Amino acid sequence: MKFVIERDVLAEAVAWVARSLPTRPSVPILSGIKISVTKDQVVFESFDYETSARVVVPAAVERQGETLVSGKLLAEIARSLPKMKVEFTVGENAAELVCGKASFTLQTMPTDEYPALPQLPEAAGTVTAEEFASALTQVVVAAGRDELLPIFTGVRMEISSEQMALLATDRYRMALRELPWNANVREEVAALVPAKTLLDAAKSLSASDLLTISLAAEAMGDGIIGLHGKRGEDATFEVTTRLLDGDFPKLRHLMEITPLVTVRANTAELMAAVKRVGLVAERNTSMRMLIDFGAITLEAATGDTAYAIETLEAVVEDKVGDGLSIVQAGFNPAYLHDALSVVETPYVNFSFTQPGKPCVITQIEEIDGEEVPGYRHVIMLMRLPVQPE
Repeated sequence: MKFVIERDVLAEAVAWVARSLPTRPSVPILSGIKISVTKDQVVFESFDYETSARVVVPAAVERQGETLVSGKLLAEIARSLPKMKVEFTVGENAAELVCGKASFTLQTMPTDEYPALPQLPEAAGTVTAEEFASALTQVVVAAGRDELLPIFTGVRMEISSEQMALLATDRYRMALRELPWNANVREEVAALVPAKTLLDAAKSLSASDLLTISLAAEAMGDGIIGLHGKRGEDATFEVTTRLLDGDFPKLRHLMEITPLVTVRANTAELMAAVKRVGLVAERNTSMRMLIDFGAITLEAATGDTAYAIETLEAVVEDKVGDGLSIVQAGFNPAYLHDALSVVETPYVNFSFTQPGKPCVITQIEEIDGEEVPGYRHVIMLMRLPVQPE
């Protein structure tokens, strides 16, 4: 087996596939990248029985064949090579890379023991790659990270013939993003996808124009989802991952509320203030938001050791009467900062109902404008300690 390939093409393809390699492979061969050479292209593959990655790139092929080499090491080598053509040759038990005056020899592993990658399911539709990655970034921030509760580590994808909805929650916050897409399905379909895997794949494919989403969700836990994108005319990138099993909690009723009080503020200014005041917030204690007409004040403390306060201009509206029905709210400062960090508009809107009830965060382009539809973020408010009179 022998082929010649551009260094940048090799480095990008290998690095992309190596992202899916397991940190602690159950068997040694799963740490490898399988390389298959056909008439005029090279295929790089990785698989750990949960997630697979496949890249097809053009190359000048002299001899066809296939081999299996250490994935992490190959990625490091490819990244370090000079910007010249790379000659890749495989002998009986070793592979040799020659690039300019640099030469590397890697031991190969048997390819006959390597598992076959799952086939991409039927295409469910296409979506703008950059918009899909942006939508996932807004939603995944609310996903759980506790592997003992796998349901909450996923993103629920609800797709129909008109739109796609992405939802995530860790039980203390929830996020929803709706976006249009070109569907091939007529009936509504739902799937629960590992959040981190889906976001990593979407970001790495965001340079594609269109992203094809393939879905086989007949049985949760047994179904798979596939993402397919192209770079230029010749290079293709594919990733698949198994779906999570379990019943995702019903969330939408928490997002459809009638607010008693709304607060509107500059997103960047508020996020910076939350970050500053949050420096003194004691672990597992709340950041207090004091609400008054024309302004909000953030307060946090670490016992008697440290205290911070900052006031910002805001548009505050009481929907009930002349007086404020809600004058303070307790936020987890990390959750509040996370929510603000993915807001894509210059201004942000907070909708409050009863004291202590969840707060809904939405996007607005202008301080006195309408809410931008499509994105909602819910934060469960924390109990505030009683302040001494």
